[in-house]
Amino acid sequence: MVEKTIELVGISSNSIEDAVQLALARAGVTISGINHVHIEDISAAVENNQVSRWRVAIKATFLVKDQLHE
Repeated sequence: MVEKTIELVGISSNSIEDAVQLALARAGVTISGINHVHIEDISAAVENNQVSRWRVAIKATFLVKDQLHE
């Protein structure tokens, strides 16, 4: 078995969880079988003394298929 890990960044004005979900949803458009996520970094943009956007850097892992693409 071989797995591949990619780095992604999700950004959301709602929450940390939403930022992670957005990154996974976008990656899921072209990558199937993401089975593990490791949160690398969490940061926030601040405007007027309030968090305006969450930025979450993740590493997403998925299984590399044995078959060749045609």
